[in-house]
Amino acid sequence: MEMNAAELLLAPGLSVAAGENPAILSDDVCISYNQLEAAACRAAHAIAAFGVEAGDRVLIMADDRPEFFYAYLGAMKIGAVPVALNLRFSVANLSFIVSDSACKLILADAEFVELFSQLTSDETAPALVVFDKEFPALMSGHVDTFQSQLLQPDDMAFWMYTSGTTGKPKAVVHCQRCISSVERYLGPVFGVGPGSKIFCTSKLFFAFSIGHTLLAGLRLGASIVLHAGWPSSQSIADVIERHRPSVVFSVPTLYGALLKDGLTGGEGFGNVRHFISAGEHLPKTLFDKWMAVTGNPILQGIGATEALIMFIGNSPTDYLPGVTGKPYPGTDVRLVGENGDVIEEPGIPGVLWVRCGSLAREYWNQEEKTRAAFKDGWYVTGDVFFVDDSGFYHYQGRDDDMLKISGQWVSPAEIEGHVLANPQVSEAAVIGVEDASGLVRLGLCLVPLGRKTDHAALEAVLMATLAEKLSIYKCPRRFIFLDEMPRTPSGKVQRFKLRQLAVDFLESGS
Repeated sequence: MEMNAAELLLAPGLSVAAGENPAILSDDVCISYNQLEAAACRAAHAIAAFGVEAGDRVLIMADDRPEFFYAYLGAMKIGAVPVALNLRFSVANLSFIVSDSACKLILADAEFVELFSQLTSDETAPALVVFDKEFPALMSGHVDTFQSQLLQPDDMAFWMYTSGTTGKPKAVVHCQRCISSVERYLGPVFGVGPGSKIFCTSKLFFAFSIGHTLLAGLRLGASIVLHAGWPSSQSIADVIERHRPSVVFSVPTLYGALLKDGLTGGEGFGNVRHFISAGEHLPKTLFDKWMAVTGNPILQGIGATEALIMFIGNSPTDYLPGVTGKPYPGTDVRLVGENGDVIEEPGIPGVLWVRCGSLAREYWNQEEKTRAAFKDGWYVTGDVFFVDDSGFYHYQGRDDDMLKISGQWVSPAEIEGHVLANPQVSEAAVIGVEDASGLVRLGLCLVPLGRKTDHAALEAVLMATLAEKLSIYKCPRRFIFLDEMPRTPSGKVQRFKLRQLAVDFLESGS
């Protein structure tokens, strides 16, 4: 069956209330579904004028504004492949992406143009357009209609580059068919539909944001709240008070900052039906603090760029603090052990495999990594879980983060949960460090809440707590105090850097 991703996304909203319902809310701007459709058609004409055709890649490095939607959907109408880029990618990353994608066109906000100028100087280079200055004028001269290019279900629809924790970015290739099921739980589980306002604090280039807003949100005919500028606790609180979203997606770090800065007491926060968290593990201590202040739970889940949206999570009627949740509708999951066997028993950790309609097709130009991650219709997440007797999945860390100590597997997440229960600890990460004999021993990297914290006293308290709560082989003996955690552009802790910091720290005798 032939299809077009833009048509699949826009059709539901255009069919409700004659297309007059809001599709985008941004500052003082309200864009209806009819207006979004017309703008996407003009954008399609403007992009096609650069010779862009079906299958050609269009890079978009721009802030979260309505024009982002226009260009993204416009490229899809042509059958081209929009690629949203991390606003904090380095020049080296961008150089790799321009070459790897063989893109036909780059749409970049003025502040990023200089990064691309040195990469697009020869005759074979892609066209470069100043997105926030030139593109609106290019759109204005075109008509509000465009005949969308129909494609096959397995034809490319869009890419997303994932930075990962190490190495070069990988282009995750999503197909036309991925759009058809991207709304599979946001409607049934969280009640999102026409009249709902959804807001994700993460920037649109993140899969967490684009998957749940531009893709699932539009498929459900909801209104998408946008915020330009890098998110801060105050700016996010201002958006929530102004637009009164019914569902908010954010990350544990920002939820913690909102609490710390005392910004959760406004009427806008009281209007939110559901707070949802992903990106990294939500500690039970943060859940408890949020619940005590707001009376509204943060519902944790986990997803991946390869799946677009979350595959496991808590629901409004079935949640467990500090635990990732249960499989969402339309998703199959299984746990696989070291020997490749599917784990059936509760309490036994294994690597999570996921199967759903929105899985990516491949990693572009990376056959070996594609074969390792995509197996017989399943995606091998690399995340380690165990399932309890009630069907809740408990996150244990990455398969390459799991540590074997004294012949037994140790979950960093379990230890970190106990450390974070101490009110003097802001962040914590457990890593493995080789001792002088070459054996792996546990190291605890932590960021104290206050700059004047007595490190020796805090270390003594934590050692006593861990000794009481955990088996002896799970108790770190090496403590590394940091001012901040090293993170990827998407905000995830870079444990490989922590391991090096720990080695340097221990070798120096600090």
